[in-house]
Amino acid sequence: MGVLFEKDVDDEIDFDYETLLNRVVEETIRMEQCPYECEVNILITDNQGIRLLNREYRKLDVPTDVLSFPMIEYGTPGDFSHLNTKEAKNHCFNLESGALLLGDIVISLERAREQSIEYGHSLNRELAFLTAHSMFHLMGYDHMEEGEREEMERKQEQVLQRLKITRD
Repeated sequence: MGVLFEKDVDDEIDFDYETLLNRVVEETIRMEQCPYECEVNILITDNQGIRLLNREYRKLDVPTDVLSFPMIEYGTPGDFSHLNTKEAKNHCFNLESGALLLGDIVISLERAREQSIEYGHSLNRELAFLTAHSMFHLMGYDHMEEGEREEMERKQEQVLQRLKITRD
């Protein structure tokens, strides 16, 4: 499993966020029983950086907390069975490493800090939550309908509980 990190802001994070987010990525993959080694890219940016991406890709000229850019289309969320074809091997996997390319996660560190204060928990809990949320998007889940939202929230909370990342 590979997580590639990029941070394009000078804002310091006073804990090992890469290890934390790696653990979250690994746990979501394990929980969904993905049978492949995976690659994920995570960009830590600020409100301006995420606003520009939100405007370009979603036509929303506002900052948000996290954006997800899945590389795979799923018929059923979390179902990886359709990836066992030659076409999928050529388009969904890193040809050098053989890892499944799940996609990209972009997190606004500025917004994550704001939300950690707003919700009364730590920055590491907020970054872990945003990463879990985005990972489920990368595996085909969404929250447009009430049932989907409930399932996604349950799964996100399960990941954080398994990793003992609480609101304290």
